[in-house]
Amino acid sequence: MRLSKVDLNLFVVFEAVYRTRNLTRAAEMLFITQPAVSNALARMRKAFDDPLFVSTPAGMIPTPASENIIGRVREALQLLDSSTHVGGRFDPATSERTFRLSMTDLTEALLLPALEEVLQRLAPGIRIESYFTTRKEVPEALASSAVNLAIDAPLLDDPYLEQEPLGRDRYACMLRHDHPFARKKLTFDDYLGFGHIHVSSRRQGPGLVDAELNRLGLRRSIQTRVQHYLVAPLIAMRTDLVLTAPLVLLQRYDARILELPFDLPDLESHCYWHRSVTGDPAHRWLREQIGRLMREMSQ
Repeated sequence: MRLSKVDLNLFVVFEAVYRTRNLTRAAEMLFITQPAVSNALARMRKAFDDPLFVSTPAGMIPTPASENIIGRVREALQLLDSSTHVGGRFDPATSERTFRLSMTDLTEALLLPALEEVLQRLAPGIRIESYFTTRKEVPEALASSAVNLAIDAPLLDDPYLEQEPLGRDRYACMLRHDHPFARKKLTFDDYLGFGHIHVSSRRQGPGLVDAELNRLGLRRSIQTRVQHYLVAPLIAMRTDLVLTAPLVLLQRYDARILELPFDLPDLESHCYWHRSVTGDPAHRWLREQIGRLMREMSQ
């Protein structure tokens, strides 16, 4: 197969089918008809002499040939997309780019108000869309441009991703001012005697605090489990339950903050992006703004 004889748009369709596992959803994503997707896929199959996808009740399952080429196809598409921006001059004041970010609700609450303030002042035409993408899905989302930049703990390891540390914060314990506990320092017995609020996007399973307590042979009593960090302080402010969370969040509430009676690893945040957009001046500018704001919050 000679590249000069292949319509490059076919690779865009191929990536969309791979991502959605469905011809109709791929068509909707690309704003074309489903027969057009089917026709493009037929041409790809002929060019590669492989079915590429097998139709099953669970969706379009990629063949080994598709799995072998998807990484390089995505990297090539990313490079083509970024090349449309790298060559031009980037002016924040006139740019109308849209950036899709992936972050937790905690990072959203801490970062987006400050970031939007900067954008309104320096880059009023830039639009931000924030979605939560699971850690498992982040590399593929960045590779396919479904997400342009992700903020997460330093746990992602993918050769196609670049990363930069954004800051770190320690954990502390929050109680309302009129909580029955009146002492200024927590002991293990005090801490374990509380009812606790646990924040996790998962339905079950331990978090960082519980993993450390389990390592010490201890266990706390979780009275309430919630999905999002922002609701947890509101519960602590109206009950005798206590919340263990990053200090940068707890300091935003008029509450008592006590040091934990045991050590926990700091919460670290890293910025991730696909290496093909490293040279995009608009992407670089946004990374710089986010990095500055996140580091300021962690000081």
